Amino acid sequence: MAEKVRTILISQPKPATDKSPYYDLAKKHSLKIDFRPFIHVEPVSSQEFRQQRVNILEHGAVIFTSRNAVDHFFRMCQEMRLTVPDTMKYFCISESTAYYLQKYVVFRKRKIFHGTLKFADLMDSIKKHKQEKFLLPSSDLLKPSIPQLLEDNKIEYSRATMYRTVCSDLSDLSDVFYDMLVFFSPSGIESLFKNFPDFEQNNTRIACFGPTTVQAAEEAGLKVNVSAPNPKAPSMTMAIENYILGKD
Repeated sequence: MAEKVRTILISQPKPATDKSPYYDLAKKHSLKIDFRPFIHVEPVSSQEFRQQRVNILEHGAVIFTSRNAVDHFFRMCQEMRLTVPDTMKYFCISESTAYYLQKYVVFRKRKIFHGTLKFADLMDSIKKHKQEKFLLPSSDLLKPSIPQLLEDNKIEYSRATMYRTVCSDLSDLSDVFYDMLVFFSPSGIESLFKNFPDFEQNNTRIACFGPTTVQAAEEAGLKVNVSAPNPKAPSMTMAIENYILGKD
């Protein structure tokens, strides 16, 4: 019988508000839940960006797959002293990413389209504007399915790497142990072994969100105890709770 889960480390930044489902989970089951990003984003300099030979203003539309992409697109425009025209169209992967644009543009005066978190859903809007040349600001790590979908649908686009995903320094955790580690990307798994090359799972439970994260964990020799989303648990908090209750 596995030991009871009492302590959990979430490999993401601490929630901005107290209304996170993780806090509800901690309170309900008397858990100690800590947050620590295993990866972080670093900007690509304007000098590095120029080497990609991508002219931002040659594009009539921008595709945003995350808030990071939004931030670094407008940062790059500012650093290069470019004025984004009011006619620019924005295609966002989700409604929340679209609303995040208000940080940089007057929302009601722009042509903004959004999907429902899946890039395939956003493709319907993109295909209706095939005449545009699209700019895809991204990290150095990008799901291969995104450019594949654009190419399959014969969309003219330029990928622009504006930021990179790097492993965080976790050396201060070397003597800290948790009953469960929770990962959300293959990069998080990579960071674990980069920081702790001799990591042994032993009784530590591993939770992974998404099939690519599960695959990365298993390829690294880890046993995945909790995976989400699944038919019984669309969210990670629900999957963790089901595991704690023995319902998984």
